[in-house]
Amino acid sequence: MTQTIVHVMRHGEVHNPDGILYGRLPGFCLSEKGRAQAQTVADALADHDITAVFASPLQRAQETATPIAASHGLPIITDDELIEAGNQFEGLKVAVGDGALRQPKHWAKLRDPFTPSWGEPYLQIAHRMVGVVDIARDRARGHEAVLVSHQLPVVTLRRQLEGKRLWHDPRNRQCSLASLTSLVYDGDELVDIVYSEPAGATDPLVRGA
Repeated sequence: MTQTIVHVMRHGEVHNPDGILYGRLPGFCLSEKGRAQAQTVADALADHDITAVFASPLQRAQETATPIAASHGLPIITDDELIEAGNQFEGLKVAVGDGALRQPKHWAKLRDPFTPSWGEPYLQIAHRMVGVVDIARDRARGHEAVLVSHQLPVVTLRRQLEGKRLWHDPRNRQCSLASLTSLVYDGDELVDIVYSEPAGATDPLVRGA
């Protein structure tokens, strides 16, 4: 069988001084630390056989993908299916005990955490992410590809591939900033999922998605 590896990466830290849930809003760039994280991952992957780099259209993902693509002389393939999950709390503060979650007018959005009722359905996220992985695997067959996305899409993809229920406690996510969830295939068969943090561990709940 031909081995292909698809590295699914969460973007680096974002400049978000107001601490809002920025979701799909434009204009949120990497912080200085986030740019350093992206470069660290690029350095860690420099000797890998990467032949394709995909990224969400959002600025933070594009900036995270840039040093990886540059180190391999590759263009960034922008794929809308890698975008952050849709969320009705976009633009608001949603920390526990703070902001929008304390306002009764928003409580109806939280009626069904299993779908979830406040945003894009988990199953829809899973299907679009699996579709991009399949495209990347075919494009990089026998080599490696990098896909830069966002926390919830990455976690939902992994849970789908592991056969786990898609709804989950976000406090238990394993998806630090600039982390890699590497999918190892023999032919079209997924044989391993390897999680790594080349830029160091961070609290996955801190500073956005």
